[in-house]
Formats: sequence, structure tokens, C-alpha cells
Amino acid sequence: ETLVVAMAPAPLTTFVSSPAHHPCSYSYHRRRRGAVSASSSSSSAKAEDVVIVGAGIAGLATALSLRRLGVSAIVLEQGPSLRAGGTSLTLFKNGWRVLDSIGVADELRAKYLRVQGQEVRAVERGALLATMASKLPPGAISFSSKLKSVAGQGPDGTLLELQDGRQLLSKVVLGCDGVNSPIARWMGFSEPRYVGHMAFRGLADYAGGQPFESKVNYIYGRGVRAGFVPVSPTKVYWFICFNSETPGRKTTDGAALKREALELVRGWPDDLVAVMRSTPDDAVVKTPLVDRWLWPGLAPPASRGGVVLVGDAWHPMTPNLGQGACCALEDAVVLARHLAPAVLAGDDVGEALRRYESERWGRVFPLTARAGLVGALVQWGNPVVCAARDGVVIPRLVRLGPFLEHTNFECGLLDPAAPSA
Repeated sequence: ETLVVAMAPAPLTTFVSSPAHHPCSYSYHRRRRGAVSASSSSSSAKAEDVVIVGAGIAGLATALSLRRLGVSAIVLEQGPSLRAGGTSLTLFKNGWRVLDSIGVADELRAKYLRVQGQEVRAVERGALLATMASKLPPGAISFSSKLKSVAGQGPDGTLLELQDGRQLLSKVVLGCDGVNSPIARWMGFSEPRYVGHMAFRGLADYAGGQPFESKVNYIYGRGVRAGFVPVSPTKVYWFICFNSETPGRKTTDGAALKREALELVRGWPDDLVAVMRSTPDDAVVKTPLVDRWLWPGLAPPASRGGVVLVGDAWHPMTPNLGQGACCALEDAVVLARHLAPAVLAGDDVGEALRRYESERWGRVFPLTARAGLVGALVQWGNPVVCAARDGVVIPRLVRLGPFLEHTNFECGLLDPAAPSA
């Protein structure tokens, strides 16, 4: 038994020692990049002003936001190139405001379809990363730079050791290293919580043109839900979310994943099945859904000395509101607004990072909780409860005004006239 609904989108996206006891705040002093620190514990380390760990959405958006305000940063990416994996993600108007501010929105708008109502588009993750990276200067991203260890050096900064033996001593370290962030672990954060749901995601390819309207189609079953949405004239994104007590064994065999996903929706609407069958094997992924609720007084602070977390590294959330990427983009702008003036003026970096955390916590904690609760509601498996869901809960969610109120958020845009570094 399934319920089919068309509505606006909210689709499914051993480390080292404990942190040293950094002072709560200290002043920042600009140093020439590449200068060798005098510290005996890091005499071979290359000195940097700002290092961003992770060249994902949060990391690249933060680098662009800082550059917009006159601050350069080195971005460390553990892979040999930008991560081309993943499928698609939905960006609502709060995310597009940030992309406008950092100068990449129009290039992406030209490639991806607008989905009914307010500005909502599904965007290929790889294309989003490549577009942002293209706006950074050559050499800004250091590939094959996997983090091995982190060590606080007090007012001298933070020492980062890479797997290949290189060492960096940076006054500011921005942890944009994703859901399984080693930097978050180093700062004392718990592992993200598995919420009991798994997700298949895929990106269908229609070389001759896809046949669907620009809207999201949702299908609800018992403990399983699915949906699909056109991304571009030739691509369609789809997802299946299903209940599972454990994440199970991880596999990257795309053909096996597609067979498993098709088995879950056997007998479901033909359009969904056709989209899934039109998906290349290497464009199918399966991931556990996780989150981290930043309970006041229980969660560690997002910053410690000159180290701070951004995006999923700090506040992973389930994709039920379509806000994971949007919140990471918001983080980038807010962090740059607070951090750049302190860096340029040699002021208290620790205080700037605490202001960023204070401003963002009131936004991301309620969204994380709401996304988790929405997921729990729509993943019901009991037949009687599902009947109530389909007759009461889903129709209320379809009323888009109240449901999408969170996308009206203004994070404060960057001044495009600000000098670049």
C-alpha cells in the first residue's frame, strides 16, 4: 500500500590525542605564509594563517566567503581530486542567497531546473563543488592532504600533521571535514547518532531528455518512502528511505545497491521504477541517516582557541527538511563575517569564533531537531498509524507556506564590493 503525493521538495545528504587546553581566546597576528615557527615542538611546520580542513560544500563556501572579505585560506582535501561521488542535493532559497553572495549562483541556475514555487533547485553535488572550486585561485586547494593528527600549540596556533608527514602550524583551523569529522572527535564531540533509517540515492541519466514535470513526487509506504525530482533536462534525482535497526554492511557495488533498492519498491508506481532503472550503477549510493542534537550544556563548544567546526562536522542533520547543505552554506557566510575582520585587524579570533557559534546555534539546533522529528513521523510502519499519517500528517506537510518558513532565513550577505585577497 502506497500513497503518492506531489509537493515542493524536501528530499534526502584511530584519530589522535585529546585536544590540548587552549586558552579561551587570543589575538591573531598575521604571519608570512610559509614562515617556519620558532616553536621547538613544530620547528619543521609550515606556518599558515587560515587552514580549512575539507573541500566539501562547507569548506569551499567558507574559503570563497573569506576571500570575498579579503582573507586567503589553504583548503586541505584528503582525496586526489574533488569528490565526484554523491548524487544530487536540494537547495532552497536560503541556500541560493549564499550562492549569490559568493558569486556562483547564476552559473548553476543556468544548468538546473527550478522546481515549482519559490526558488528550489536540485543540483548535482559534483557540479556544485567544481563551480565553487573554480572561483578559488590556483593552489588554494591542497589535494592528497589527509589529516593524521591535531595538536594545540596554545597562542602559537594549532599543529596539523598530514599522513604524508607534512606539518602545518595555523593560527586558525576551520573543521569542514564532514559528518565523520576527525576534528570534531578531537574536540570531544560524540559520533553522530544513527536514527534508524537508511537511504538509497541515485541520479538517472536520460541522454535524449527526461520526460517529467519540474516537481517533486513523493510516495509513502509502511516504513518506506521514496521520491524523485527532475534536476536538469537530462537528469532525474531519486531517493528511497527505509527503516533499518542497524546500518548493516557497507558496500560500494552499484549494481547490487540498485537491485536492493528496486526490490524495496517492487510494485510501486511505474514512473519511480523507470527512473531507477535509468540510473547508471555508479550513480547509486546507500548511506545511513545520522544527526547530532547540540543540547545546551551537554554538547562541547563549536570552537576551541583558533579551531572551529562548520557544517556537517558540527551539526549533521537528517535530510527531511532539505537543509543540510543550505545550513552549511549559511555557516560559511556567518563565520566569514565574524572571522575576517578579526583576522585583518589582528583582534581576538577566539571571541569572533564564539560569536559565530552563538549566532548559528539558535538556527541549527532547532532545524536538526525538527528534521529528526519529521523523519520519525513519515517513517511509521504500523498500518493504523500510517493511515493517520496519510490522512492528516502528509496533507498538512503539503501546505507549503508554514512547512517552508525556515527557508526564509536571512543569514546576512557578504559585501560583493569587499576587496579580495
